[in-house]
Amino acid sequence: MSSEPTTKADATALTGVSETALLTLNVRATEARRPDSLIEDPMAIRLVDSIDFDFAKFGRSRRQDVAARALAFDREARRYLGDHPRATVVALAEGLQTSFYRLDAADVGHEFRWLTVDLPPIIELRRELLPASDRVRMLAQSALDFSWMDQVDTEHGVFITAEGLLMYLQPQQALDLIAQCAAHFPGGQMMFELPPAWFARLISRGLLRPSLGYRVPPMPFYMTPSQVADLVNEIPGIRAVHDVTLPPLRGKVLNALMWGAQRLRWFDSVRAVLTVLEFG
Repeated sequence: MSSEPTTKADATALTGVSETALLTLNVRATEARRPDSLIEDPMAIRLVDSIDFDFAKFGRSRRQDVAARALAFDREARRYLGDHPRATVVALAEGLQTSFYRLDAADVGHEFRWLTVDLPPIIELRRELLPASDRVRMLAQSALDFSWMDQVDTEHGVFITAEGLLMYLQPQQALDLIAQCAAHFPGGQMMFELPPAWFARLISRGLLRPSLGYRVPPMPFYMTPSQVADLVNEIPGIRAVHDVTLPPLRGKVLNALMWGAQRLRWFDSVRAVLTVLEFG
């Protein structure tokens, strides 16, 4: 007998930035369904099939970049968990990411713990649709409510992800969040991504949309790779800043362009940021 729910979950409570979780989920699931997919993500497919929502409002769902970004976050988390197998991964504004399930199926063991921090509508949907685990905890609050930091077990290491979060914050809010993480979690790491300035400005002005019927929320926070690298001098507690590359995509020309953009400083002002901070 099928274990699929007969009634799909209602996602209409997700609005604003929280609604972008549905966009990225759909793109990731669409990629995972391909026979030549970049990412193996059966849980993303299960979620899309379990949610009552008009995903067509987001327009084109065949994109590689979202899956590649998720794989980059997985790769860096796996690297940290390889050295700290009992660490806690803190997923800030996790949305409908399914990273825990991908990592749990990988080669990092089953001792790491997971803490999701997100707004109540997201947490409610995650609790309704995702399999329960005694290694996963969820806090229904904003990542800017720093009380979540007191709920983190730091004994075995901490890896913090802010996937699809910082760009939607005001600059001082984003920098304060980074500074608080650096102060609270010495020995830990934090990974985040940011759009280039040109992209963020077009999004914020409504000039770049995934479809005519959907406008992505404004992105007030962005930095160049050089500015991010200088955080080691600007924020106490940051020991090192690592520029992270995306995994390979489909297409030789696309990969060649991406290789150049990620490694040649000429492109610093126009390329996205993907970064891991080490806290000391």
